[in-house]
Amino acid sequence: MDLKLEGKRALITGGSRGLGYEIATQLVGEGARVALLARDSSAVETAAATLRALGHDAIAVAADTTRNDQVDAAVAEVTAQLGGVDILVNGAAKAAGGPPTGFLDLNDDDLRAEMETKVLGYLRAARAVAPQMVERGWGRIINISGLATRRTGNLFGSVRNASVAAMSKNLADELGPRGVNVSVVNPWITETDGVRSIIKGGAQARGVSEAEFAKSLAADVSIGRLVQPAEVAHVVTFLASPLSVAINGDAVAAGGGLLGPIYY
Repeated sequence: MDLKLEGKRALITGGSRGLGYEIATQLVGEGARVALLARDSSAVETAAATLRALGHDAIAVAADTTRNDQVDAAVAEVTAQLGGVDILVNGAAKAAGGPPTGFLDLNDDDLRAEMETKVLGYLRAARAVAPQMVERGWGRIINISGLATRRTGNLFGSVRNASVAAMSKNLADELGPRGVNVSVVNPWITETDGVRSIIKGGAQARGVSEAEFAKSLAADVSIGRLVQPAEVAHVVTFLASPLSVAINGDAVAAGGGLLGPIYY
């Protein structure tokens, strides 16, 4: 299937590693030109250089998405270098939304940091790219959230991810008639390098194999294993495509199918 992404220009926040980098890899594989954004200038340049060495069109920009001025400057730089931004993938956030403790023990500042980074950070990036998308009459904004929005047990994770969904739906309703679709992708535990480190440590602590520990993490996943980053990236890549026009404002679960509850 031709996803019609040849020549499209994509900005991926949190693109220096993990799921963000895998999404960039999938997008360039479809012919898109990408800009990777992350706070660590060395790491993000290394990631972009790796893609360039493979023959892809990739640039790096360092910015902290908790800062309005840095986000605006980064989008201006990407626009100058690539000629514009057609696709925004927001993924710059911590992998887990705070400690799974009782709410009486939670720190207010920790929640503020979560909201500042994941919710307001996503909003800042969307606000910076939306005007040019509207002017051209086409664009895609994909916000990486998470299935903690559907589960209890991690208050910060649930609050920040539900907020991303609410923000995205509001943006979708406003921007959709102008040709800009906004959607949310909700992964679950995805086997990134960070999760592999957790698996290794957990296996050693329990005296079991890494495969056994990984299987225990996937006990509530209906496909029977953890989802790989590339498998989530495939979903994001389709949503970035012109072919995804029928999906706007909705959240797409990409966690391998959590057992139990029915969502409709």
